[in-house]
Amino acid sequence: MDVNPYLMFNGRCEEAIEFYKSAVGATDAHLIRFSEAPPNAGPPGAQRPPADKIMHANFRIGETTILASDGECGGATHFDGFSLSINAASDAEAKKMFDALARGGQVRMPLGKTFWTSSFGMLTDKFGVGWMVSVEHK
Repeated sequence: MDVNPYLMFNGRCEEAIEFYKSAVGATDAHLIRFSEAPPNAGPPGAQRPPADKIMHANFRIGETTILASDGECGGATHFDGFSLSINAASDAEAKKMFDALARGGQVRMPLGKTFWTSSFGMLTDKFGVGWMVSVEHK
């Protein structure tokens, strides 16, 4: 059994996936656009998002599959109450990922040494997704 996060980017899904490719090496992106869905797909009476937007996507970061969508393409995104936690193999790798994810976002706790690991930091990326970057404790 797997549990995978499903992130709704409200119109910025493709941009987010491209960002995660460069920031943390996301791979294997598979996109299904609303234009590929049957005309009557979706909730009855719901406004259909633009055809070029992402109905469903999946991509990988390391061994984890992340699911994503543009959702209904309306309003702001709200990723409250959770963070994605990513482990780096070294302090240098943690710094590289942290700095890349922080571009355009907000650092909540600078990357630094803690009592449990040599590097740990928290941030919210430019899409509003919370991240905790850490060096894997051995």
